[in-house]
Amino acid sequence: MPRLLTYNVHRCVGTDKRLDVDRIVAVIGEHEPDIVCLQELDVGRLRTGHVDQAQTIADKLAMTSRFHPAMRVEAELYGDAILTPHPERLVRAAALPTVAGIPGLEPRGAIWSQIDVGGGTINVLNTHLGLVPREQRLQAAALAGSGWLGACQGPTLLAGDFNATSITRPYQILARSLQDCQRQLNLKPSVKTFPSGFPAIRIDHCFVSPDIRIKSVRSAFSPLARVASDHLPLVIDFEIRQPAD
Repeated sequence: MPRLLTYNVHRCVGTDKRLDVDRIVAVIGEHEPDIVCLQELDVGRLRTGHVDQAQTIADKLAMTSRFHPAMRVEAELYGDAILTPHPERLVRAAALPTVAGIPGLEPRGAIWSQIDVGGGTINVLNTHLGLVPREQRLQAAALAGSGWLGACQGPTLLAGDFNATSITRPYQILARSLQDCQRQLNLKPSVKTFPSGFPAIRIDHCFVSPDIRIKSVRSAFSPLARVASDHLPLVIDFEIRQPAD
């Protein structure tokens, strides 16, 4: 049964302010995922020792990495990645729309890979939406549109840090295209992942197409996971529905 883990790693700086890539690797490795969607990775940035965090984490987990830099500052990169040990093909990695005239907004993007796992090929999309509701709505609409979800054929999972709870319009835009994996299981209480020390908010999500059957959704509550990042990982076990199902 395939397992997806989505995790905002906060550039591998924990709640104790310590930079430690190995802690992130240990949190991920404990769950032995087939697919890893990571947000807030630094690549070649002075503030985190010029390390390629996406490739380093992938190497330590014996996986390949597809990284998309949502933000570039000369040679320094910051963005999101999809990791897997399985055969994969990059389909698209691109920026998402933003709102002009609001200072301090970070560029946002998404990455889409096709991965051969669980007896089939699945579309996996990873993203990290902005903080302002107006830009979130634009970004969610873009993801639901013809360039992203509208172009997906077959089993599809969209995961990431959406900075939006289930009562917001950006969430509802995406929920019209795909089903929230926690809603498919009717989980009560829901699995929350932020902040990691006392998870009270559900802003990390995984949305799935009708041909994905969710088997379980959980998070990590170990002492290590609570300190490694300001988010906890969201862990999803799923199956690909066969036509007879």
